Amino acid sequence: MTDITPLCPVTGASMRRDVRPMTLTYRTQTITFDMPGWYCDQSDESIHTSEDMKVSDRMLNLLKARVDGLLEPQEIRRVRKKLKLTQIQAGQLIGGGKRAFQKYEAGDLLPSRGITSALILLDHDPSAIAILKNGQDNSKT
Repeated sequence: MTDITPLCPVTGASMRRDVRPMTLTYRTQTITFDMPGWYCDQSDESIHTSEDMKVSDRMLNLLKARVDGLLEPQEIRRVRKKLKLTQIQAGQLIGGGKRAFQKYEAGDLLPSRGITSALILLDHDPSAIAILKNGQDNSKT
């Protein structure tokens, strides 16, 4: 947003930039986090920029990963680094494409069940990355 202070759509009062607790629920689990945005002190209204919404989107993805048994962003990063792969290399070898691991690790995209399973197996046996590398080399010939 610009330097213009928005007005509350309900009361017409000036809103102020703040961070307030927000709770999201997915299936039977909840997560509470600090949500940035413009808030009205006279009502429960809030306005959120696209950057603000990234916070809630990432928290929802984190909650979904926990509930659905998928790897969380920090675990994906840990396994990738253990394998000594860049994000681009991981996306090309394990799947998802060049930018997939950037998105997984930022929390912008949930990994599939297949990506999660592959990373769990590679975490258990890092030498298995050679199988994927050989498969990729053979597909080029």
